[in-house]
Amino acid sequence: MKIKKSDIVQIICGKDKGKSGKVLRVFPKLEQALVEGMNIKKKNRKATKSGQKGQIIEKAYPVHISNLMLLDPKTKQPTRVGKKLVKGKFVRISKKSGTIL
Repeated sequence: MKIKKSDIVQIICGKDKGKSGKVLRVFPKLEQALVEGMNIKKKNRKATKSGQKGQIIEKAYPVHISNLMLLDPKTKQPTRVGKKLVKGKFVRISKKSGTIL
């Protein structure tokens, strides 16, 4: 996967289009990532005990990887990610500026 935990990403489509945030968690098998403060949905919770009130809880849900683009640390613009061999190891590079991510 080209997006990893603690990367700064921008959402490129959907209701949060244009917003950016930090990746909190990545789910490789589902090809999704949880982005801080994005894709928040409201969920109704029933009362569990008698006499207790129900609640409306706001919860962040994962976003598909295809709807995210990594932000270039140098230009702060969305960029594609490439791989480059440096000192015997592959590293992620920004296609826009060529900097190592």
